[in-house]
Amino acid sequence: MVQARLNGLATAVPEHLMRQVDALPAAAKFFSRQAVEISPQRLARIFGNTAIDTRNTCQPLEWYLQPHDFAERNGLYLQHAVELLQQAAEAALDDAGLTAGQIDTIVTVSSTGIATPSLDALLVQRMPFRQDVQRLPIFGLGCAGGVQGLSRAAVLAQGQPGAKILLLVVELCSLTLRHGDRSKSNIIATALFGDGAAGAVISTDGSGPAVTAWGEHTWPDTLDVMGWDAGNDGLKVIFSRDIPAIIEQDFRAALDGFLDGQGLDRKQIDHFVAHPGGAKVLDALEVVFGLDPGGLSEAREVMRRHGNMSAVTVLFVLNEIRAAGLSPGQRMLLTSMGPGFTAAFALLETA
Repeated sequence: MVQARLNGLATAVPEHLMRQVDALPAAAKFFSRQAVEISPQRLARIFGNTAIDTRNTCQPLEWYLQPHDFAERNGLYLQHAVELLQQAAEAALDDAGLTAGQIDTIVTVSSTGIATPSLDALLVQRMPFRQDVQRLPIFGLGCAGGVQGLSRAAVLAQGQPGAKILLLVVELCSLTLRHGDRSKSNIIATALFGDGAAGAVISTDGSGPAVTAWGEHTWPDTLDVMGWDAGNDGLKVIFSRDIPAIIEQDFRAALDGFLDGQGLDRKQIDHFVAHPGGAKVLDALEVVFGLDPGGLSEAREVMRRHGNMSAVTVLFVLNEIRAAGLSPGQRMLLTSMGPGFTAAFALLETA
C-alpha cells in the first residue's frame, strides 16, 4: 500500500508571553478573591512542580483576573483560533513547498471552543483555497487530538493517492480558566495551560517521514478521567488525579499491544514523541518507555517554553525533534492521551 508522508510541519503561538513567575502572584490574587482554601505555599508548590517557565496566551494576563461569560470567551476563541490557524497553515504550506490552492482536504482539530461555521470554513474566507476543497472539522478529542488528527489525515491521504491533506490543530486552553471555579482541576489548569496551533501537510507524494501505522486504546469506565463540563461562564476542565497512575499501571500494556501489532517493541523506537501533559505524566511515561529520568528531553523543553497546549503540544514536540535533524531509517512513536479515556499512537519512519 502507498504510504502517507509528512511533507511539511509548522507551529504558531499567540503574541502574549506569560512568565510563570508573573502568573503565580496573579493566580494567588485570583484565588484569594474566590475564598479558595489554598495557601500561598501550596500554590507556589503547584506552579513550581510544573517545570514551566513561560506560556503564550491569546489574552494579556490582566484579562484572566476578571470574570467573563461564555459568549465573550467563545467570541475570542473564534477570533484568535482563526488567526493562529492562518499563521500555522501558511508556514506549513511554505515548509512543504505548496500553495493553498493545491490543498484538496482540510482536517481541523480543536476542542476549546465552538465554531459553526467551523474554523476551516472561516479560514477558507481568509486564504486562497479552492472552492472545491473538502473540509473535516473534528471536536472533542482533547489532548489526544494531535495524534488522532495526524492519523485521520494519513487515512485520507492513503485513500486518495496524490491528494494533499492539510491538518490544522488549534487549542486556546487559557480561555477555559474559570473565574468562579474553586476546583483542584481549575487550579492545576491555571499553572499548566497555554495556547498554540500547528499545521501539517500529509500526502502520498513528496518527501518526509512516512506515517506507517496508527492506533488507539480506550479503557472502560474512564469517562470521568478527562474532559469538559459546560457552565454559564464556559468550559470547565476535568482532570483526574489518577492520570499518572493509569499511565504507570495500564499504559504499558496498551502501548506494547499496539507495537506488537506492527511487529515491533519499545527497543526499536528511536524517538518517543510524547504529549507533555504535565511533569508527573512525563515522569510516568519515561518509566514506561524504559528511558532514564529526563529522557523525554524534547517534550520537557516544549513544556518549559509553552506549557500544556492540549492537542497541539505533541506536534510542537515532533517539530522540535524534526528541527534537530533525523537520520535515515529512524522510527518515531507519537503518543498522547485524551477524553475517553483514550491513548492514541502513530508511527513515523524516515526513509
